[in-house]
Amino acid sequence: MKYMPVRELQMPQKIAAGPDSIEKISDFVMSEKIKKVTIITDEGVWRTGITDRPGKLLKKNGIHADLVHDVPAEPAVDQIKRIFNLIKEFKPQMLIGIGGGSVIDTVKILAVMLTNDTALEDLLGAEKIQNKGIPTLAIPTTAGTGSEVTPNAIVLVPESACKQGIISRKIIPDFVILDPIMTTGLPPFLTAATGMDAFCHAIECYISLKANPLSDSFAVRAVNLIWKSIRKVYHDGSDMNARFDMLLGSFLAGWALCTSGGTAVHAMSYPVGGKFRVPHGVSNAIILPHLMKFNMYSVERRLASLAAGMELYGNATSERQRAEQMVEDIHLLVR
Repeated sequence: MKYMPVRELQMPQKIAAGPDSIEKISDFVMSEKIKKVTIITDEGVWRTGITDRPGKLLKKNGIHADLVHDVPAEPAVDQIKRIFNLIKEFKPQMLIGIGGGSVIDTVKILAVMLTNDTALEDLLGAEKIQNKGIPTLAIPTTAGTGSEVTPNAIVLVPESACKQGIISRKIIPDFVILDPIMTTGLPPFLTAATGMDAFCHAIECYISLKANPLSDSFAVRAVNLIWKSIRKVYHDGSDMNARFDMLLGSFLAGWALCTSGGTAVHAMSYPVGGKFRVPHGVSNAIILPHLMKFNMYSVERRLASLAAGMELYGNATSERQRAEQMVEDIHLLVR
């Protein structure tokens, strides 16, 4: 494959990773001389009590934290506007997203809505944001979207029955905490669905026409981390090593997206999710092996390379056989 030129890579200011890295939350907030934040999460995460510890850590350090705990799954434009009307009354200096991709995407959008006198609909598309938002801190509770590192935020537009993206470097979170303990409340189904989203990110970026040496380094590592861990964490949610590998794999896959890009898997997944409200990771998983098989002639060398790294090739001797073995094994994983 001929490499495309490497694109610019912009990262969060600071990243803390590992068990109990949530303890860094106050340090990150105070580094911006901030005393008032709004924590944003969803009903499911809030009910697990997983937001209690971050709230106590902030309070202990004299930081006032308001709480919004009803971000819907894959929110629509009007739902984000409702939350915006609520938080603008709080006048937060920073937004902290504790949740999956829907929560973190919502935080990224709200942060720029607070600093731009522009309707949300006018922000849809690429690089339409004039002013950077207020500071944001992303604490993922799922290993899937990689939203904590990407310049993308997805929102459902009911009028078109489709999901659309806001794409801008100005919405990349300023701070990220990757604490596997914060993912322990995730049930098996969501562990699988979100994990497959990250797996798709990594594979798509590796076989994309925009693949380059930088994205390859992230994508290959992400594929290997997720492949060896997703079944473990699905069957044993208390396996902290597997949970951290999934979280790190999701993060690296998000970085790969920043320098490469998705393929037809995601392009087809968005209308499926928008029209039928199929969870994003599920629609990706349904489509992934079929797209890999359909594109086999063009990507067999790259798939064979991934298969070798994942030790999937068995008795296969040719690149085609190794690539086909990988597609079959992913079919089994999805099932």
